[in-house]
Amino acid sequence: MGADFGRGRGSESKFSHWLRRRSKPQQGEVDDTAREALLLAVAEAGMPIAPAAHPIGYRCSCERMGCPTPSRHPISFAWQTQSTTDRAQIERWARSQPQANFITATGMIHDVLDVPLSAGTQALERLLAAGIEVGPVARSGDDRMLFFTATRGTPEDEDEWWPCELDCHPETMDEHPGLRWHCRGSYVLLPPARLPGELDVRWVRGPENPLPDPLTLLETLTDACARFVGSAEQSDVDHESVAWPLSR
Repeated sequence: MGADFGRGRGSESKFSHWLRRRSKPQQGEVDDTAREALLLAVAEAGMPIAPAAHPIGYRCSCERMGCPTPSRHPISFAWQTQSTTDRAQIERWARSQPQANFITATGMIHDVLDVPLSAGTQALERLLAAGIEVGPVARSGDDRMLFFTATRGTPEDEDEWWPCELDCHPETMDEHPGLRWHCRGSYVLLPPARLPGELDVRWVRGPENPLPDPLTLLETLTDACARFVGSAEQSDVDHESVAWPLSR
């Protein structure tokens, strides 16, 4: 699926058309020119970005022993203040750090609804079939899908707002298999990005798609996630019911 997935017929953007005409490097790699264009397109959509680590084989470029989030974390601890949409700065980063991944800081312009891949794929099909406006969507590795939305901002009632501290630490993600809402204080890895094991992060629908209100997607996404978690739990029960007699 490309950057123009789900767009109406005849409505393909110039950005998507340009990407389709680019020669595609082997093994899912993105050449330097296309990489820079993708990063700038995100910045032009108002989403701030900052450099992140990248894979060296199965290791992380940060060289931290046993890095819990290899190639998925910012380079600088000051990523929140460092994140920018400034074109000149992004060009400098992209050209001086050709191997670097990039993160985008959420909660300022945009949020990200982060769901299991199978749930996200089903939800995306349902949303598009219902004619609901869906913004940028990315596939992260082989297990997650990211739906980019407008930010909730900071409501007047602070009880209606929560930070995404857990989502800043992907090592905790296995404990939360359903939907994660990245807002203020969080970030996600931005396409195009490379992950250990020849995995990547890529656009399903590109950043040229307008950011929707997250509440227009939430019911469909939470329903898909509930189905995903329910099927996973049932699979565990079925596995135990088969495995138990064999262990006796």
